[in-house]
Order: sequence, then structure tokens, then C-alpha cells
Amino acid sequence: MLLRIHPDNPAPRHIKMVIETLEKGGLVIFPTDTIYGLGCSIYQSRAVDKIAQIKGIKKEKANFSVIFNSLSMLSEFTKPLENTIFRLIRRNLPGPFTFILNANNNIPKIFQSKKKTVGIRIPDNPIVSLIVEELGHPLLTTSIHDEDEIIEYTTDPGLIYEKYKDLVDIVIDAGYGDNEPSTIIDCTSGVPEVIRQGKCILEE
Repeated sequence: MLLRIHPDNPAPRHIKMVIETLEKGGLVIFPTDTIYGLGCSIYQSRAVDKIAQIKGIKKEKANFSVIFNSLSMLSEFTKPLENTIFRLIRRNLPGPFTFILNANNNIPKIFQSKKKTVGIRIPDNPIVSLIVEELGHPLLTTSIHDEDEIIEYTTDPGLIYEKYKDLVDIVIDAGYGDNEPSTIIDCTSGVPEVIRQGKCILEE
């Protein structure tokens, strides 16, 4: 289903449709503050398997990110943060950044692996923020790549729908997405290191 949702003022009934789909183990493609993402509830293991299959990778080796809507939700999935790292994250989120943090024991259970780190995102986007809030727990997510050699990411939700309509349950159309991914910062050593420069410069 291609579901049109207003980018700034999402209708509650549309959000409810998305939540019901996620709770049943469905896959949803949604907008963020960067590129469109493919995601599912982190507690639906079959849905996680499906995403790994779509991406052609093994679940235990996948570098999926997890989308939160608040810093308080983070503590359920990460080891306690040093003050400097917490301040850095608080200063830059919500925003187009992925912070790689040391995971606690909840993450390996989700991935059924010995995963010790997790990439976390809090996008500055009302639709995905509301989805996570109403769902009550984070979303597992991965980016939508384009097969074009020049264009790395598909920005048109109509084209995304044409490609993924048989693989996912809902593609949210909130208008054109960005074609620049998030900036990735590795914080696992206690010293932040930018490992991919994306849409925005980190404010230190």
C-alpha cells in the first residue's frame, strides 16, 4: 500500500494504520530527516529476518540502525553513556546523525548474535517520531539504496513503491526524500570519531 501522510501534520488514523501493521510483524518504508528508510518493530524477529533477506545479508552480521524518539528510550538498549558522549548526543539529536554506541544485553537478543554495538538514530521528522512514540518502542531500520550507479538513494516515494510493493506492507509517501544519508559517529571508544560524513556537520 502507498500511504500518503502529510509531512508536517500526520493524520492520527494514518499513524494508527502504520502501528497496526508494525505490531503484526509488517514492514514499512518511511521518511526520515535524510533518506527514506525500511523498517520494522525491533520485537518482531520474523520481520527482522525479512529485512535481512531483502538486503541480502545475514541478520547476525547486519549493521541495522535503531530509531528512537527520545534519549530516555536509549538507556534500555545501550550501556551507560559517559557525560561527554551524552552531551554530544543531546546537542545533535534529533537530527541527521547515527551514533554508534556500546549495546547492552537487549541488542544481541534482537539480532540473535553477539552484537556489542548499536547504531542509534533520533530523526528530526514528525512522522517517524510519532510512529515510534505510538508504537512504544524503537524501530529497526536500514536505508533504501538505488541500483543506479550514479544515484545512491531513491528520493521519490512513488518509485520506491514500484520497486518494493511486493516486499513490504506500507510505503509512506510524505513527498520527496533527501539523497544524502546521516553522518555516522563512532562513540564506542569514548572518543567520538566521524566515520561517514553525511548530511550535517557534527556540533561538538
